[in-house]
Amino acid sequence: MHWTSILALAGSVAAGSCPRAFLESLTSQYLAAQTAGDPSLFPSLAPNATFIENDVTLAGASHAVLTQPLVIDHNRSVHDTVQCAAFSELIVTNPKNPYVIHTRLLVSNATRHVAVVDSVVTRPGDWAFNATGYLYWDALENWAIGPYEKVATDRAALQAAADAYFNRFDNTSVVIPLGTPCARLEGGAYTGRGNLTANTCDIGGFPDDIKVTTRRYIVDEAAGVVDIFEGFPGLDRSEPTRAVPDSHLFRVVNGSIRYIHTVSHCFNAGCGMNGTLFGKRSGRW
Repeated sequence: MHWTSILALAGSVAAGSCPRAFLESLTSQYLAAQTAGDPSLFPSLAPNATFIENDVTLAGASHAVLTQPLVIDHNRSVHDTVQCAAFSELIVTNPKNPYVIHTRLLVSNATRHVAVVDSVVTRPGDWAFNATGYLYWDALENWAIGPYEKVATDRAALQAAADAYFNRFDNTSVVIPLGTPCARLEGGAYTGRGNLTANTCDIGGFPDDIKVTTRRYIVDEAAGVVDIFEGFPGLDRSEPTRAVPDSHLFRVVNGSIRYIHTVSHCFNAGCGMNGTLFGKRSGRW
């Protein structure tokens, strides 16, 4: 699917505000269906729902990863009550069939059913993929919501903090609000492994010539979390002119980014590199 079609589809199903409890029921259904590999356990899924995986529109649910039973070792969901949408991060460490999946659930305004299931699905051969490492480092992080965070940031400020990260990629004057500590979990590799309490996420090497466009947002003010689906140009060296399907999940505390989780799908195994490098993305982040 072309980027313009993806963005148009997302806009066409925008449902407006809805209760958090409703969205929590959707992510619970999604997780139950994915665990069983049975879309029928997702009763709020529209019969004609569109499934997109790695920016490719599938020919129905029968072709989606949702039909594969997965033992989910860890999951995290956030809920966007303003645009009535939700996001889930799934980690599957089964050595025979590992996955790290980021999924957006978009609700139809007309039916209040999930009309779009949009996923970045990563497996061995994708950028820095290591589901076991992803699970290990994630378990050391604190995503709990404390009283000091609940009054810290409004929706616009949350999105601005996440946008600053990508805006810096083609504008050196942009200041990214990186907190301390801050750690970036990328496919399974971790910037915070050397110093979990003092890392800042700024390990140098930010590019200055990449425009990250086609950004699609899920914002959860109560959790202080923003997810951005976008296309990351130049990541896959085997097809450098194509934007790689990518998701960045940001945890923002009191206006500063504390955690970044990223998953990126390579068009060809290893993104055209001799082994997967971590840190600078081919001279890029």
